[in-house]
Amino acid sequence: MTLEAPRKLVLISDRGDIIYRTVARSGGIIVLAIMTAIGVFLALRAGQAIGKAGFSFVWTQAWEPDANHFGISAVLIGTLIIALVAIVIAVPLSLGTALYISEYAPRKLQRTLISLVDLMAAIPSVVFGLWGFFSLQGNIIDVAKWISKTFGWIPIFAVDGFNADDPLSSDTVFTASSFVAGIVVALMITPIMTSIMREVFSQAPVGEREGALGLGATKWGMIRSVVLPYGVGGIIGGTMLGLGRALGETIAVYMIISPVFAIQPHILQSGASSISSLIALKYGEATAFGMSALMAAGLTLFFVTLVVNFGASAIVARSRSGQSS
Repeated sequence: MTLEAPRKLVLISDRGDIIYRTVARSGGIIVLAIMTAIGVFLALRAGQAIGKAGFSFVWTQAWEPDANHFGISAVLIGTLIIALVAIVIAVPLSLGTALYISEYAPRKLQRTLISLVDLMAAIPSVVFGLWGFFSLQGNIIDVAKWISKTFGWIPIFAVDGFNADDPLSSDTVFTASSFVAGIVVALMITPIMTSIMREVFSQAPVGEREGALGLGATKWGMIRSVVLPYGVGGIIGGTMLGLGRALGETIAVYMIISPVFAIQPHILQSGASSISSLIALKYGEATAFGMSALMAAGLTLFFVTLVVNFGASAIVARSRSGQSS
């Protein structure tokens, strides 16, 4: 008995397929070209400052480019702290909101909630900054005090100059902090994270949903065994996308924090920093060399964002989600 050679499949593409493939491929190439051009532009403009500072640019905390004493250490760590505070707050908020809209909300209410979430994403960042500065900051001090009093033995929650037993202790040590900035950024990134998670949750297979319920699972049991495993990729992707925006947020953070060019690990204490707010603060008064230093800071933020996005892509590609779950 002879084995027949496997049949070759010939893909026949019509005009629509060819046009779609060409447009999609062109879009991908254009995006890569733009990203490469941005990186090359920043690298060329930052070359003078990086060549002058050398490796000290990585670990120096001060920012005095005209005195040849500047570095990215403090503002980079400050950027990461604000972004991490935002993610810690935004992830459970987005996950809960997405699950409620996709699984629990009545059909008529779903459309309204989806519209409200999308509308929230369209609010300008300066509005969030104004709200955070004039409204949130004064009302969140008591919460920050309680956290510091209860968990002050943990270094990140300690506040220098605050004595919980002294009624005359000033409240100003809790203003303009990474905590306040992180809350504002969290509310800014929550809508886009919620939209991505909700979209993935809503695509969980109906057959598997009904099968879990038919076997006696509760509503939450069905969500835990079907919806959440199916949506792992969406949860990770939405979180990383929100983190990418949190790292680059400028105006809202700039309006709230009190810039300090030293590593500030205490998230509840006044004084914070970020790369984007540094650029906004120093751009107008920068000399030619100072502008090169700001471009070097922007180049650092560019690379950090790329690392976050590539990391997200790798994690999503390896996560057990979608139809494979």
